[in-house]
Amino acid sequence: MSIPGLNAWLASPQGRYVLAWEAERIDALVADIFGFNALQIGLSQHDFLRASRIPLRQQVGETGPVNVHCSLTALPFAAHSTDLVVLPHTLEFCADPHQLLREIERILIPEGQLLVLGFNPFSLWGLRNRFERSEAFPWHGNYLSLLRLKDWLKLLGFEVDRGHFGCRVPPWERENWLHRWRFMELPGDHWWAFPGGVYLLRAIKRTHAMRLITPPWRRQTVAGKALRPVAQKETHGQ
Repeated sequence: MSIPGLNAWLASPQGRYVLAWEAERIDALVADIFGFNALQIGLSQHDFLRASRIPLRQQVGETGPVNVHCSLTALPFAAHSTDLVVLPHTLEFCADPHQLLREIERILIPEGQLLVLGFNPFSLWGLRNRFERSEAFPWHGNYLSLLRLKDWLKLLGFEVDRGHFGCRVPPWERENWLHRWRFMELPGDHWWAFPGGVYLLRAIKRTHAMRLITPPWRRQTVAGKALRPVAQKETHGQ
């Protein structure tokens, strides 16, 4: 999956601003997730697994400097083999995001975790995505709302968090304007949560325990046998 303009955007003030927020949040989460296998699918230009203590960490993608080259709709990993998957802006630039999520559900172990980074369509960044005619990253992507993504994940059996929003500054291209508008970051999630340009969502794969259904055997109560009194021999005095 080659994304036009991705490298240039990541090196821009806009890209550095977004990446700084995302890296800080992802680093804090992956540090407390344990297991044996972790995958980052997409955006291989940045290592989102750098803070993970999972021993086997791999970058997966269709192109670029990755450990595993493959189609994102047919991941070459065994079912129930992966403890953690990180999707940094992969779904909104994937041709078939539904199939990618199905593949992730297949390879995750029970209680395995999925971390998703995405652009919020209901934000100033989303408005620019709607009206921007550029074919360069990130304005040509199909942004997914947090609510829609939660619905998709719940249908696949995931338990999802409420999500966290960040990057509330308007998508200015110049660094001095980004810095000038940093006051919008100060209130935090309580005041400016909704218009955040980027979100982070964590989901956990849940598996429901099976219940053994037994045949409806008919229970019959066996009546207890009555005890007969033992005849006692009378003793007559001499």
